Amino acid sequence: MNTTPTDNLNSAQKEAVSHGKGPMLVLAGAGSGKTKIITERIAHLVGTENIAPRNILAVTFTNKAANEMKGRINGLIGNLTRSLWIGTFHSVCLRILKREITNLEGFGRDFTIYDDGDQIKLIKQCMAELDISDRTLTPRSIRSKIDGAKNKGLGPEDFKADAYEETVSKVYDLYEKELRKANALDFSDLLHITVRLFNEKPDVLKRYQTLFQYILVDEYQDTNPVQYKIVELLSKKHKNLFVVGDDNQSIYGWRGADITNILDFEKDFPDTRIIKLERNYRSTKTILEASNKLISNNKHRHEKDLWSENVQGDPISYYLARNEKDEAKYVGAQIQLEAAKEEFTYKSIAIFYRTNTQSRQIEEELLYRSIPYRIVGGIGFYQRAEVKDVLAYLRVIANSQDEMSLRRIINVPARGIGKGTIERLEKIAAKNGVLLFDALGLSARDNTIPKGTAVKLERFYKLITGLISFSENNGIGELIDRVLQKTGYLDILEKEPERRENVGELFNIAAEFEKEGSKEDNPERDESGTTELNEFLDRVSLASDLDTYNDKTDQVALMTLHSAKGLEFPVTFIIGIEENLLPHFNSIREGEIEEERRLLYVGLTRAKEKIYLTSSSRRLVFGKEENPTPSRFLLEIPEEFITAQVHQGDFNRASGSRAKKSNLPSKAPVQQSSSNGKSYKAGQQIEHKKFGLGTIRNVEGSGDSAKVTVHFARYGTKKIIASYLEKK
Repeated sequence: MNTTPTDNLNSAQKEAVSHGKGPMLVLAGAGSGKTKIITERIAHLVGTENIAPRNILAVTFTNKAANEMKGRINGLIGNLTRSLWIGTFHSVCLRILKREITNLEGFGRDFTIYDDGDQIKLIKQCMAELDISDRTLTPRSIRSKIDGAKNKGLGPEDFKADAYEETVSKVYDLYEKELRKANALDFSDLLHITVRLFNEKPDVLKRYQTLFQYILVDEYQDTNPVQYKIVELLSKKHKNLFVVGDDNQSIYGWRGADITNILDFEKDFPDTRIIKLERNYRSTKTILEASNKLISNNKHRHEKDLWSENVQGDPISYYLARNEKDEAKYVGAQIQLEAAKEEFTYKSIAIFYRTNTQSRQIEEELLYRSIPYRIVGGIGFYQRAEVKDVLAYLRVIANSQDEMSLRRIINVPARGIGKGTIERLEKIAAKNGVLLFDALGLSARDNTIPKGTAVKLERFYKLITGLISFSENNGIGELIDRVLQKTGYLDILEKEPERRENVGELFNIAAEFEKEGSKEDNPERDESGTTELNEFLDRVSLASDLDTYNDKTDQVALMTLHSAKGLEFPVTFIIGIEENLLPHFNSIREGEIEEERRLLYVGLTRAKEKIYLTSSSRRLVFGKEENPTPSRFLLEIPEEFITAQVHQGDFNRASGSRAKKSNLPSKAPVQQSSSNGKSYKAGQQIEHKKFGLGTIRNVEGSGDSAKVTVHFARYGTKKIIASYLEKK
């Protein structure tokens, strides 16, 4: 067992790992070994401080990171992670709720967890019942409002400020009632209901405050208000809160993360010690120095000066393309050139973009060149129809109150139970004060159901009750096989090989789950009283496509910049670095420029050795060709770290070389003018008295009479005399 900080830690890391009691903030720069800090800290607590593993809570943001943490800790202190509390905020709260949720009235332990798709369907159902049109208020926008409210700890009653919010409040209220009726929680509820439990049941809170003597939180800059509250409540007794994060990498404000949680940590938790990890082990000096210069333009940040002992490395390559096709050809050609050197494999290369729509042209080009690739964070495995169908059967078997899943499978495969029949079932349920599943059992005796239809409903009811009985004495894999056989779903899969393979993968997931441990050697399952089936469904509900990412296959990775966080690659491409794309139009409008700069910073610091940046002179946006300007962020990277190419001809797909060459500027050309002592240049944000905030696209002439082309969010593109502008 490791009892002291290991020799491979630097002095700052050792100081953090061996910290005694009280709160600590570790400001861990990109590539500085933050995961190592947490695992070594846990090993130190167990091995040197003799803290029982069950008294340690470690929280991170992805299952992938949590599993990596467990693996590293096993290597340091042996297989003691079974009694450690390690997981995401959602998995930790789920574990608590499985034990404690029955302390709250109206909640059952074997609840179902609704995913995004289930939420949207239920919201649509609620809107229809309330006669609310989806033309002006979409189910997706309402779901976003509800999730945002729960992440702030707000309920339906908090939405009554205006007519719009009052409508959201009505849907939210009915949505919550339907969730309770179905014995279901949505993803945000796992946190929201945990805080409610702690607030309403102080004895429960006290039990967990006593249990968790030491609390460690990774990626603290990404915490939202409800996650902050959970941490604050649990750490109140012992005050041994150890958080690791980097405010320069806070990129999830759009989904509720609050950067002030890390910026104000020492104010919120008195007597905090702060340690900065500034040595980067990942990137070349060029990449690191360019990234430092970029992020130094943000005002709201802790000062850090990242440094590296790695080689200086190549300058960053920038290419200004003619259009998206030319941009894609450039990317494809450079990948082929890198692969031809045999220095890098395809899996060592990643392409990042701001929005998912940018991937289409790139995908077409990679296909043309026979370059293997995979989309990371696209349509997830668990969102595929056949996987959702099988899981819906399992969910109904585990929780017959789950009407959302029941509606999904009642006529899959087709068994002659249509919309009209379901409406009759709903009336039977309402008349008898029972749930939809129970109405199935009553349908044979109800004279509103035609005899032939009643036979179909009774047959389906017996099918499900038979599967429920089977599940009580058989494993998950056997149950899935039984579902496929008895429902006739297997016949569908036999005709569609790809869908059959996806269900086959579900068998593999079930086998891995069962291999991890039976009820006899899983004390947690006994503690919570949950069944193996429910535990499996809980695990699946918390899974994400990013958790399954690996580099075992030799494929180029394509993903959004938001998905790239936590990963690293020898070679990276970041495409579409343009005004209104990066920074994104919505962020410019809402004044979130600093988060967009952090997003590019995250993209840059994923790279170990080489970075390629691109922007385009023309781009189709909603079917209309626009002429974007290079991003303001490009101007914030000093010329000494970047070499630029401006489009001169076309790329030869066969050879991967340029058809025409010319002397190219060392940086993208910058047009600028000066008026009344104020300079104006392309990419700059300005303000106009009438049109509001805008971004300069082009500058013609100089002085007060210069003509400046400006794109305004609300009024489009306009040409204005420089003297009428105010620099932001």
